[in-house]
Amino acid sequence: MRLSGRAVRGGGLHYGWIVAAITFLTLLAAAGIRATPGVLMVPLEQEFGWTRASISFAVSINLLLYGFMGPFSAALVDRLGARRTILAGMALLAAAVGLTSLMTANWQLVLLWGIAVGAGSGMVALALAATIVNRWFAERRGLVMGALTASTATGQLIFLPILATIIEHAGWRAAVLSIAGAGALTLPLVFFLMRDRPEDIGLLPYGQQGPAAPAPRLRNPVAAAFETLGEGLRSRDFWMLATSFFICGLSTNGLIGTHLIPACIDHGIPEVMAASLLAMMGVFDFFGTTISGWLSDRWNNNWLLAWYYGLRGLSLLFLPAALNADSGVALTAFAVFYGLDWIATVPPTLRLTANIFGKEKAGMMFGWIVAGHQVGAAVASFGAGAIRTYLGDYFDAFMVSGTTCLAAAVLVLFIGRRLRRDGVAVPAEAASAA
Repeated sequence: MRLSGRAVRGGGLHYGWIVAAITFLTLLAAAGIRATPGVLMVPLEQEFGWTRASISFAVSINLLLYGFMGPFSAALVDRLGARRTILAGMALLAAAVGLTSLMTANWQLVLLWGIAVGAGSGMVALALAATIVNRWFAERRGLVMGALTASTATGQLIFLPILATIIEHAGWRAAVLSIAGAGALTLPLVFFLMRDRPEDIGLLPYGQQGPAAPAPRLRNPVAAAFETLGEGLRSRDFWMLATSFFICGLSTNGLIGTHLIPACIDHGIPEVMAASLLAMMGVFDFFGTTISGWLSDRWNNNWLLAWYYGLRGLSLLFLPAALNADSGVALTAFAVFYGLDWIATVPPTLRLTANIFGKEKAGMMFGWIVAGHQVGAAVASFGAGAIRTYLGDYFDAFMVSGTTCLAAAVLVLFIGRRLRRDGVAVPAEAASAA
């Protein structure tokens, strides 16, 4: 069978674009589910009397499991295929979110939203996207990964204002049932349209001109994930990538994604308006992250990351002043500026990971790096909730997060480089040749 890297047999569209579109929709629905705690925190606090620290504890478990499931998700894709992995993850998400409408105790929130939703969302996460992109695309990988990453922000764009409006008029239970239904709607699309590998339908990855790569040896997914982790732990670059992504999580979904709406409510801003701010961030992040993917194919990824972290740090240091401003102009400016940068870090981080560790290992290795991201998110989620509970506001949480972003802006300049004896950093390939 003749393999093509450009078009589907009998047509002009490579099937990789269809796979990317299905992955986009799946990540979009999963992102809407993950973003829901931001609009649930105050209603749960009001109905059950749970503190923000206790609610944030469940969210932090969710974020941890989301991160640590990533490398195993990438390994499951190698073992079971993308379609089965996505179907299992989305079915678990829809069922667990639907059951949260019946909860009456805090331990049920931890079990359902912390453990079940965390595990399900981890199966449908960025590590899965990275594996699919590297499998289906030899060209345009940065652009496609940027678009898939941006789907997480688009999930907020679509769902958060709608969920906030539903909560305002029909209560939080109607909102969680709605988002569970949205997750369930992706299941038939994945079942009928998703394909595991381009070779399964007689294609090469998009843009590939050479022979098809041999199918990988099937391994135990748990053993494969831990073997990859062992290789990473011996690498200085892995530690720097994971540390920078820890700070990324500390400054995005763990802090802003979970606590911006409650912080706005503390300052007298209505919940629907606060959710609209996050939606605005989603609009600008969609463009920012997609453009970041395009730039990661063309520009130095270290410098891209340095700019992203530096600008994000400055915006977080500005946030308390924006919340205290009399007009909404300052907060709108924050939403636009921060939104452009929300997860623009993902495409260059994945590109560096693939360059350093190889395309075949990029999915699982990136999965462990994302685990570092989610550790940071969990720390921010619980830590910011505790700061608000015991100190009365979020000021210190925003200051710590902004400062660490400025530190990350310096750290990322040394990823993929080696130090000469005189202390000057040079590219790794140049150091190895010297």
